[in-house]
Amino acid sequence: MGGQNPYIAGEAKLPTKAYKLTIIDEQKRRHEIMVDPAKLPYEDHGLPGSILEIAMGHQIEVDHACGGVCACSTCHVIVREGLSSCNESTDDEEDQLDNAYGLTAQSRLACQCVPNGECDVVVEVPSWNRNLAREPHH
Repeated sequence: MGGQNPYIAGEAKLPTKAYKLTIIDEQKRRHEIMVDPAKLPYEDHGLPGSILEIAMGHQIEVDHACGGVCACSTCHVIVREGLSSCNESTDDEEDQLDNAYGLTAQSRLACQCVPNGECDVVVEVPSWNRNLAREPHH
């Protein structure tokens, strides 16, 4: 299951210019993606243009037990660089983040965090951020 939660209001502005998204995965591997706004959205995982959607569109696994509908905290990421270019978190996202282990001031849900392209973004998937049961990649 993937998509957006129809009960959560709001939409983030998609980027208008290309930017680099770097995802540091649970094994500390760096994945660099040049995000082309003309190709967004990729798939139906989280908000259009979200970090989760971009990761999934490039076959980079980020846990997301709820399918990217802001109903869990398994896609918790820490935005190490470029947080100012990301949309504001909603109350619903903040409520879910309250359940995330190792919360920081730069914590976001990958399914809800949409960079606007004003600068490059670096996110880290915490090593403790693991779902007990994983779906195979689809």
